[in-house]
Amino acid sequence: MRPSYGSGASRLFRRLGFALAVLVIVSPAILFFVWMVSLSLKNELDNSAYPPVLIPSEWAWDNYAAVFEQNPFLLYTWNSVIVSGVSTLVALIVGVPAGYGLAKARAAGIGIVVLIARMTPGLSFLIPLFILFRAIGLAGTLWPLVVIHLVISVPIVVWVMLGFYEGLPGELEEAALIDGATLWQAFVKVALPLSRPGIVVSAILSFIFSWNNFVFGVVLAGRETRTLPVAVYNSLSYEQVSWGPLAASAILVTLPVLVLTLFVQREIVGGLAAWAVKGG
Repeated sequence: MRPSYGSGASRLFRRLGFALAVLVIVSPAILFFVWMVSLSLKNELDNSAYPPVLIPSEWAWDNYAAVFEQNPFLLYTWNSVIVSGVSTLVALIVGVPAGYGLAKARAAGIGIVVLIARMTPGLSFLIPLFILFRAIGLAGTLWPLVVIHLVISVPIVVWVMLGFYEGLPGELEEAALIDGATLWQAFVKVALPLSRPGIVVSAILSFIFSWNNFVFGVVLAGRETRTLPVAVYNSLSYEQVSWGPLAASAILVTLPVLVLTLFVQREIVGGLAAWAVKGG
């Protein structure tokens, strides 16, 4: 059988077209990130030059040193790890069984109601919660941040796991129930191991959203309990905007999440693909 050169060429053009489309879509994000890196490595003279210059005349590594000198950056990093990690863990403990229960009860409408909490502007419940935490003596600690970040994390976990569990074949759980297992045992021993890709995706998404949150940290955190996004805000001053240290702070805040995403990108892609195929 003679090879079909036309089909090979069409596949090549489709791949090139797909690659070009992806490049067009992600190019703004790449451009902004490259420009932010450029700002962090330039001195104030180069940062204020017109026309703008991308490559600095001399490398200003002092911008990164200034971030650690002007702020307790390591303390803020530890606070962000505690808040994002604990809120993500609690969200998984609550959201994974909740998503399973909603899927088995075929109550996707309740899942949409839960998702509305994620879409609600944070300022609508931030002030009442701030008054509540101050009244019970928790203002200025990490606990208010952990609690209020659950408003972000739990709906994400519930919604992702709801779509994932709706697509799981029910025959395996029914077989476990026939063998004498309880509903909880069927969930723990059958459904939970099969839902690992969905758990990874929901955990990464909730961690990223929690890590990047800025408003909650500014209002609820004290001087010793601020998170990393607040460190970027602290780089601003009333006299002038130091673009170099500001961009360096933004790079350092973004770097942990970027590295984490690169390490688990296969899990994320596999989980999202499985979620989409299973009807998410």
